[in-house]
Amino acid sequence: MERLPVFKALGDNTRYAIYLEVARSESARTTSEIADALDLHPNTVRPHLERMRDAGLLAVETSARGQVGRPQHRWSLAPDAPSLGLEPSAFRLLAHLVAGVAARAAVPPDEIAQVGREYGVALSAGTPRGSFSSCVAAVEARMAELGFDPALAEDGGVVTVAFTRCPFRELAEQFPEVVCPIHRGLVEGVAQAAAGGRVRRFATLADRDPCQADLVRA
Repeated sequence: MERLPVFKALGDNTRYAIYLEVARSESARTTSEIADALDLHPNTVRPHLERMRDAGLLAVETSARGQVGRPQHRWSLAPDAPSLGLEPSAFRLLAHLVAGVAARAAVPPDEIAQVGREYGVALSAGTPRGSFSSCVAAVEARMAELGFDPALAEDGGVVTVAFTRCPFRELAEQFPEVVCPIHRGLVEGVAQAAAGGRVRRFATLADRDPCQADLVRA
């Protein structure tokens, strides 16, 4: 998702408050429910919701079970919306539990990385292929979309991508044997899809802070 439309959509205080209300909800909310929670009129809330839908932040379901003559809209986060750390608590709990299960099961790191690798390949569908520069650009773009804020440096044909922010940091510190291989697999999958480069080395938070990957020509 492009950042500028997101920033513009959330730049209004009322719109941001509405987004928080939807993002923190465990289930889809109607326009009236959102308006009541924020002590606003539905006619005030409605255009803000539509603006965020147009920006790709919200999804809407429509049914005929609302008021007479007016369909009822139920709003939730769009599947590709940036999390902004606002996921409902149940998702965070589930992430901790799943990571704990994987850690207790002692799943080999390469098997865990393969899950991330497959997702990285799928995430990069349609990426330009074949050149090292396109591989570097793909890794930078895809990791930025996931919230890792990558910073690049080149030295002697090796491009080091430092991930200055880890959106998984809390889990990575608690379950590094699970989360860090997933991150490595993501980067490897994106590089694999671009085909022009590969990950020569991946340093986790246990090795250095921030974690980083060295990309070289394939």
